[in-house]
Amino acid sequence: MSSDPTVADAPGRPDVPGSAEDSPFRSERTARDEAPQFVLPLVVRIEKAAPPARTDALETAARAVLTILSDERALGDGEWAQAVRDWQDARIRKVVRRARGAEWRRAEALPGITVTGKSAEVRVFPPVPLDGWPKDLVKLQVSGTDLDDPEPPVDADPTAPMLWLNPDLDMSAGKTMAQAGHGAQLAWWELSDEERAAWRDAGFPLAVRTADPARWSGLTTSGLPLVRDAGFTEIAPGSCTVVADHPALRS
Repeated sequence: MSSDPTVADAPGRPDVPGSAEDSPFRSERTARDEAPQFVLPLVVRIEKAAPPARTDALETAARAVLTILSDERALGDGEWAQAVRDWQDARIRKVVRRARGAEWRRAEALPGITVTGKSAEVRVFPPVPLDGWPKDLVKLQVSGTDLDDPEPPVDADPTAPMLWLNPDLDMSAGKTMAQAGHGAQLAWWELSDEERAAWRDAGFPLAVRTADPARWSGLTTSGLPLVRDAGFTEIAPGSCTVVADHPALRS
């Protein structure tokens, strides 16, 4: 349920990470690889008797990433701001772990933000060093659990922000949650301050859906932010995983 550093293709804003030549998502080795490496931890609550629906978990994870990026504690002189800057100055890594019962209660006691969907709960934490996870998070399992949708997801609002998944890839729920988070982050970076504020004030509405195979090729060449995975886990290097389709970015 982890996500390796990714390559990202996106039209660039010069004032945000990932938009210039020195992108944290580039596939080749850069100076970012020499910097201390950090990871953004996300923990999804999966109780045996009531696991969340897969699509809701994906959407909740994406909103959790947006929530911490926009939180005042992650900005300016906020208490998490330096950790977020250090994370964005190196490779962008996200790891999704799962918890239930007492594990979840211990995770909730740590500094972070819990984001709730229809059935999913995801807690996002400020970035930590790769080898510096809090003990109550490092012991949580990364793999071994997948999620299903009890019913097919309803058609999404075409005017809302969309994260389109590659229909040809088979990824675990955790891997896909991290990839959805990458896509949401790329969209966030590309928006103006006014567009970001409007999205935040609306509660970060978004939908995650698997693209129609006939549309996928066109989406990847549309100029919208595109996530490519480094391929260290589950899928081949360079695989296109997510296209971030926000109304403000559509040409």
